[in-house]
Formats: sequence, structure tokens, C-alpha cells
Amino acid sequence: MVTVRAPATSANLGCGFDVFGLALERPADIVRVERAAETTIEVTGVGERYIPTEPAKNTAGVVAQELDTPARIRINKGVRPSSGLGSSAASAAAAAVALNELYDRGLSRRELVRVAAEGEAAVSGEAHADNVAPSILGGFTVVTDDTITHVDASVPVVACLPEIVVSTRDARRVVPQSVEIDELVGTVGNAATLTAGMFRDDPELVGAGLEDGSITGSRASLIDGFDEVRTAALDAGATGVAVSGAGPSVLAVCRGDGQSAVASAMLDAFSDVDVDARAYPTAIGGGATIEER
Repeated sequence: MVTVRAPATSANLGCGFDVFGLALERPADIVRVERAAETTIEVTGVGERYIPTEPAKNTAGVVAQELDTPARIRINKGVRPSSGLGSSAASAAAAAVALNELYDRGLSRRELVRVAAEGEAAVSGEAHADNVAPSILGGFTVVTDDTITHVDASVPVVACLPEIVVSTRDARRVVPQSVEIDELVGTVGNAATLTAGMFRDDPELVGAGLEDGSITGSRASLIDGFDEVRTAALDAGATGVAVSGAGPSVLAVCRGDGQSAVASAMLDAFSDVDVDARAYPTAIGGGATIEER
């Protein structure tokens, strides 16, 4: 038996659509695996009723198929489905690390990213690695077709999750298919600024780099109260705000110990538009960890 904890993640980060991602210290999924003749899935925790237990439709089940490691897989969800916090990626990442250990497959963490991405395809329709990479490796990651760049960043953040559901497929439909050259130049500049900030653990640079008028602008319309929440977070001391992944979670980068004030301001702003929400004052953290062997 192997038990693995894999963290929630935030992808895109405004300027890094389908490329940037970061691991959060919390929340997280816990996945326990045992050898079996065939794969079975059990799910408990937040949003369990929305998660398929048929292996071919579950991210962890697809990972077991990819690795040829049949197992009894028990998933304790700490990351709500359709949250914009990499819920399906956390399960896939934890399963990949756990099954690799259980069956002694000997794959590296970077190799497991590609395996876990195939599990993601069961939910999103495409094998994106922008969430599974930080969930496995931790820190800040930059994913392209051929490479994964990893930075052990540590920056305070707040992830605020409203009681709204935005599906990944719906969020991708509203993304513009082309942008003007001036907007492209701005996005490249912001991406460079954010990346430099991650290398320096500098919340000012990271927050400045979150600016994005294309992806954030299109997805913000799916989140009731986004503009009010963004303004409240900035007024409370956040250095930058963006939609987390496909939404509806909103990510704010903070200075020092400023998470509590920013979290309270974001919750109040959602409440003012009659939306219940939960805030996670946290930080960029580590990747999947083996809790029990």
C-alpha cells in the first residue's frame, strides 16, 4: 500500500495560458493505492458525488492504465472539482507517484508528469500538463511541448474559491482565438516579469506579471463579482490578481504576512454580491509527497 498527498495548483497565472503553473501548500488530495487484479476507484471528500468511479473516466484510473498498474485506488478529495485549482490534476499526480512507487516502475518525476497529463485528458479532453507538472514537482513550472522548467519558488498567495461552477470546457470556449500585436507584446512582457519574480521570490514582480487583458478578461465574465473581488484584494495589499486556471477561483499574490487581510477582503467582496466563498491563505509549496509506504 502507498499513500500520496498531491497539492492543489493554479495554472495560467494570467499571462501564461496553458504554460505556467504553481503548486499551493493547501488544499490537497490524498490517494491510497493497493495492488489488485483490476483497477477500482473509490472517492470520498469534497465533491465526491461529481467524480466518476469508472476507471476509464477517472484521472487516476487512466494513470493506472497508462502505467499498466492495476490497483484499488482510494481518493480522498481535498480539492473541489470545477474549482480552478487543479482538482483532477491533483488526483492524477498523486496516483502517478503512488503507482510508480507501488509497482517500482522507476520513472522520474518529470516522466510522471507526462503520464499524469494523460489522466487529465479524461476530464479536459486534452493532455495538458500545466496543472499536473506543479502538482508533482512543486513550485513554479513552465511547460512546453518538449520541456518542463521548474523553479522552487516561495511566494505568499491567497486562493479564493466562490460557490460557483465553471467547467473547463466552458472556460476554454470564451478564450479569444487571436490577439492584436500590442496585446501580444504586453503578454510577453508580463510573462517575463512574472518568471523573473519567481526566480527571485519577489511578490511585487510576480504580482505585476499577473496582468493580462485577454484570457483573464474573457474568463472573468464567468465569475460573479470578479471585478469587485480583484479591486478589494488590491486595496488590501495584494500585488496582483488573476483567475486561477479555468476559474472560478481567484488567485491573489501577497506581500509577506498579508494573506489574512487579502483573504478577508476577497471574502467580503464576494459576500457583497451574494456569493458564498472560501479562502485559502497559503503559499507556493512543494509537490506530491509519499505519506505512507
